[in-house]
Amino acid sequence: MKIVVLDGYALNPNDLSWEGLNVLGECKVYDRTSLTDEAEIIARIGDAEIIFTNKTPLAKNIIDACPNIKYIGVLATGYNIVDIAAAKEKNISVTNIPNYSTAAVAQLTFALLLEICHHVGHENKAVHSGRWESSLDFCFWDYPLIELAEKTIGIVGYGHIGRVVAKIAQAFGMKVIAFSPSRTVGTNLDGCDFVSLDDLFKTSDVITLHCPLFPSTQGIICKENIAKMKDGVIILNTGRGQLVVEKDLREALDSGKVYAAGVDVVSSEPIKGDNPLLGAENCFITPHIAWAPKEARIRLMNIAVDNLKAWLNGKPVNVVNP
Repeated sequence: MKIVVLDGYALNPNDLSWEGLNVLGECKVYDRTSLTDEAEIIARIGDAEIIFTNKTPLAKNIIDACPNIKYIGVLATGYNIVDIAAAKEKNISVTNIPNYSTAAVAQLTFALLLEICHHVGHENKAVHSGRWESSLDFCFWDYPLIELAEKTIGIVGYGHIGRVVAKIAQAFGMKVIAFSPSRTVGTNLDGCDFVSLDDLFKTSDVITLHCPLFPSTQGIICKENIAKMKDGVIILNTGRGQLVVEKDLREALDSGKVYAAGVDVVSSEPIKGDNPLLGAENCFITPHIAWAPKEARIRLMNIAVDNLKAWLNGKPVNVVNP
C-alpha cells in the first residue's frame, strides 16, 4: 500500500515522527506541494491509494486523474480543500481531525486578548531598551491597561472551543454570553447565557469568533454589525478569516469604534501585503498558529494514524462523506 503526504511540513517541521504511517505502508512525505500546479499534485499522488493533505487542494479533476485513490485523510478539521462530492462518487473515504486543538485555540484566544489588555510585548521591549531604568517613577505604561473582571465576553459559536473559552473567561471573572444556532435564546448552560446575535453584538465588551465558516457566517463581522456594537469593543478571531470583512474592521479600528482586534486568521493565507488589517497599530495579528503547539500537533498526528487504521480495519471513524 502506497501512502503520500502532500504537505507534511506544517504538521511536522521535523519535531515529530511519521513512524505511525511508515508502519502501515510505503510512505512518501513531501514538505510542500504546489497549491495551484495540478500537474505537480497529480504526479506526486501517482498510483498511491492513501493520500494525506493539509492545504493542498484535491479538486474533482485531480481525483479523476488518480484512479488508485481509496482514502483521503485531511490533516486538519476543515475539509473544504477536498471535492467531497467527487470523492464520494469514486467511493473514496475522506476523514478529518476533529477536536485536537481545542485547548490550544482557546489559549491563543486569551493570549491575544491579554496582549491587547497589557501590551506585554511592547512593555518588555521598553524595559530592555532602558526606559524603566531611566524612568522618574517606579513604573510606567504606554497604553491603557484593561482589567477583564466584570467585562462581558460574547462568544459566537459554542462548540468545543467556545465552551473552553467560556470556562477561561469565567476564571477571569468575566460575564459570559454566547450565540449558537443550536441553543435556545434565554437558556443558561454552566453559567453562560445564550442570547440572540444582535443582543450579543450590542452588549459585549469583547466578541470572540468560534463558529464554522458557512454562507450564513461569512462576513459576520461587517460594517452593519459593527455599528450595533459598543464603542470601544474588542474583537477576536481565531476561527476563519472569511468571518470578517477586513476592510470594514480596519475602518472601525481607525475610527476607534473598535478599540482593538486580535486575529490569528485572515481572508487569504499567507497574508497579502495589501490586507487592510496590516498597518493598524491596534490590530494584533498572528500567523495562523492557534492550532500549532507541539502537544496539539502530536494529537493531530495520532488521530490521523488512528483514522487510517480504523478505515483499514473496516470500521472507519471521522468520515466526512459517509
